[in-house]
Amino acid sequence: MLLTPAIVPQLQDATEPLGLLGDIEKAINDAFKPIQEAVAEVIFFKIPGWDDGPPFVILWLLLGALVCTVYFGFIQVRGWKTSFEVVRGRYSSPDDPGEITHFQALASALSGTVGLGNIAGVAIAVTIGGPGATFWMIIAGLLGMATKFAECTLGVKYREINEDGTVSGGPFKYLLVAYGRVHGRLAVIMTGIYAVAILFFGVAGGNMFQANQTYVQITEVTGDDSSFLANDGAALIFGLVLAALVALVIIGGISSIARVTDKLVPGMAVLYVGGCLTVLIVNASHIPAAMTGIFEGAFNPQGVTGGIVGVMIVGMQRAAFSNEAGLGSAAIAHSAVKTRRPVSEGFVALLEPFVDTVIICTMTALTIVVADTALYGQSRAQSAAGEEVTAGGVLLTSDAFESVVSWFPVVLAIAVALFAFSTLITWSYYGQKAWEFLFGRARVSIIIYKMVFCTFTVLGCVLTLSEVVNFADSFLFICAFVNILGLYLLLPVIKAEMNEYLADRKSGHLLQYGLDDRDKDVPVHEL
Repeated sequence: MLLTPAIVPQLQDATEPLGLLGDIEKAINDAFKPIQEAVAEVIFFKIPGWDDGPPFVILWLLLGALVCTVYFGFIQVRGWKTSFEVVRGRYSSPDDPGEITHFQALASALSGTVGLGNIAGVAIAVTIGGPGATFWMIIAGLLGMATKFAECTLGVKYREINEDGTVSGGPFKYLLVAYGRVHGRLAVIMTGIYAVAILFFGVAGGNMFQANQTYVQITEVTGDDSSFLANDGAALIFGLVLAALVALVIIGGISSIARVTDKLVPGMAVLYVGGCLTVLIVNASHIPAAMTGIFEGAFNPQGVTGGIVGVMIVGMQRAAFSNEAGLGSAAIAHSAVKTRRPVSEGFVALLEPFVDTVIICTMTALTIVVADTALYGQSRAQSAAGEEVTAGGVLLTSDAFESVVSWFPVVLAIAVALFAFSTLITWSYYGQKAWEFLFGRARVSIIIYKMVFCTFTVLGCVLTLSEVVNFADSFLFICAFVNILGLYLLLPVIKAEMNEYLADRKSGHLLQYGLDDRDKDVPVHEL
């Protein structure tokens, strides 16, 4: 879902800036611009002497994914059968502690990662890196499955079940344990930094950006100056309606969010993938050539800065920014799952990058490459020549849809709206958990947070605030440094959990926590 400053499109005005609103927008953008540039310079700095190389944060995320992959014995390959069985609830009991089912936890986390970046960001990736970027995007997504396995296992293992039955978990708990092994004060400082970063992004990037682009995309589809959305004040009304819908969902907490996302995520995925499949079916004769272009472009790219290294960087960067593996954010949602065995949710979580990156991002890339519209050709030519690409990422996807059926961009607009809304409500929960860590769980405090969040939803539709959102997106990658280092400190704990769980499963007995010794060995079929 994430977009870096290098590929974040300028947030378009929902309406022409009018009077005070325009002045406020300009003042905020002007104030944040030097701050955003300074933070981006630090977070996304390049390795000295490697001008065409990736930002260090990308190497850090990929290194974390590779370490987890090797350390856990390629668990993303070995764990497929177990993952699907856990998602189906085979090893679950209604009496297990937690708030939501394994499937709901997966849907909630996916709703936070599957967003506009899967549509706009991937389009930009195949424009800059060519079809070959798709191959490296898939490789990075497969590696990221192991990182998700690790962080979500820890999210459940160190969670706390509150008196009211709600759950507090994720990085806010396991980072305290990880850094506490070094020094107690360091644990509080590092976890606090992480919480501030998540909170800021949740309110700005995960909220305002999604709200803004939803409004813009819907106004693009209407394309009629006489429509209601073209009127002055329409952005404010749209924002208020969207904020009200968000409020109705997030008031009930993660249980309410899960009930919405476990229906919304499958629906929006089917809608979007169905649209992509329609384009592919119509252009079926072009698929062999496109697949050949993807593999050839991965190892022998044409017109890509940096050659094979350049296209590899583009593809892997897109995957790392899309599935959020290594950032720890998804562990917040997964920690609310009903289970007695923490690693069971790790097996569920490793499916997330596969769905987000290997399926949805790949479908976007294939759709654009196979459709091969004039706009895509123009954009590739501009990129190869080092010129500014005039077509925005989502426009390439929309153009590919329109090449099949003239009204298909409407389907895309609906998908964009669903993707954005699901991302928005999930990030409201992530931000709430950060708020609770920083300010406590008092009822009044949580109400204040939800009011603030919904207020920024409205502002996201009315203002552009591009520098604020860019700053928030940059700030979030501080989480990558804090989180992955914490994972390294707890890798032995995760491996012990994994080995015990797999041994119990292989023997036909599932060891459950919370039972006395005489009741521990329970045959799977009796659970």
